[in-house]
Amino acid sequence: MSEPAPTQTPPELAAESVPSVEPKARTARVATVAMPNAPKGSRDHDDGDTSDEEKEEEQADVDDAEILEDLPDTTEEIELIHSRLNSISKLGLQRFSDHLRKLCLRQNYISNLDPDVINTLKKLEELDLYDNKIKTLGDSLNELSNLSTLDLSFNLLRHIPDALDHLPSLQTVFFVQNKISHIAGLTNVGATLRSLELGGNRIRRIEGLDALVNLEELWLGKNKISKLENLGHLEKLKILSIQSNRITKLEGLEELENLEELYLSHNGIERIEGLEKNLKLRTLDIGTNFLKELENVSHLTNLEELWINDNKIETLQALEPQLKHISTLETVYLEGNPCQKTEGAHYRRKVILALPQIKQLDATYVK
Repeated sequence: MSEPAPTQTPPELAAESVPSVEPKARTARVATVAMPNAPKGSRDHDDGDTSDEEKEEEQADVDDAEILEDLPDTTEEIELIHSRLNSISKLGLQRFSDHLRKLCLRQNYISNLDPDVINTLKKLEELDLYDNKIKTLGDSLNELSNLSTLDLSFNLLRHIPDALDHLPSLQTVFFVQNKISHIAGLTNVGATLRSLELGGNRIRRIEGLDALVNLEELWLGKNKISKLENLGHLEKLKILSIQSNRITKLEGLEELENLEELYLSHNGIERIEGLEKNLKLRTLDIGTNFLKELENVSHLTNLEELWINDNKIETLQALEPQLKHISTLETVYLEGNPCQKTEGAHYRRKVILALPQIKQLDATYVK
C-alpha cells in the first residue's frame, strides 16, 4: 500500500475501497463505447431534475444491437459505462467470446444477466457490474471458469450469490453497498479468494470465513459489527478494515500474525490491547474512538503509520516510551485529542521532539 498524501482525516477504506474505472483509449484490444447524448454524471450524483419517465425515454433512443457493431471480434476489453442499458441480451456480446477478457457495465440499469449471453464468454477474467439493479445472478456465471475479479457493488443483493460456487478462479470480489446481512456461501472459493469487500451492508457478525485460508484482504467497514471474532483461520490476512462499526474491544487477532494493515477508526474502542502477536503491523488506524491513552504499541517495531486522532488522550507523556524507538515510524495523526488543546502552540514542537524520526504529523510534513 503506497503512502497516502497528507490529509485531514484517515483514508477512507471499507465501502470506499472500490477501485474506479478510468476510460481507456480505443485500441485493437480495448474499446470504451461512448453513448450519444449520454446524461452528465452518474446516478449517484443525479440532481433530481430528470424524472424516471425521461430516463426511460433516454434509454429507449439507443438501439442496443448497434452499440458494439463497429468493434472487431478480437476485442479483449469492453467498457459500457453509464450507457443506459436495461439488458445485455441484444448487445451481441457472443461474437467476442474467443477473446473478451474484461467486461465493464458500470452505472447502468441492468437487473438481470442473460445466462445465454454471459456464459458464452468463457475467457472472461474481469466482470464489473458496479451500480446497477441486480438482485440475483441465477445461473448467469456458471461457465465463467476463468473469472478472477467480480464487482457487484451498489446493487440490490440480499445474500452472497450462490453463483460464486461456479467460479473456481475467483480472487477478488466486491459487494459494497448492497443489503447483505450474513456472511455465507464462500466455502467453494476458499482456496482462491484473496480479497473480499463487504463494506456498507447490514452485517452484524463476522462469520462464514473459515474456508478462506488464503484470504489476504478483508474489508467490512460501515456495517453493524459489534465484536471481532471468528478470524482465526485467516492466517494469511494482511489487511483488515472494520471501520465505522460498533466494536468496543480489541480482541480476536492473535492468529493474524501476518497482518500488516489494521483499520479500526470510528468505533467505540477504549483501549489499545490484544496486538501482542501482530508484529508485522505497518499501519494502525484507531482514530475516532474512545482511547484515553497511548499504550501497548511499543512492540510494533515495523510500524510506519499510526492514526490515533480524535480520541480522549490528555497528555503526550506516552509518546516517547511507546514510539521513539520505532525507527520505521513516519506518520502520526494525533490531532483532535485533548492534549492538542492543552499544549496549544507548543503541541507540534513537543510531538516532533518526542518523535524525531517522523516525517509527517497530522496533515503537515515535518520540515
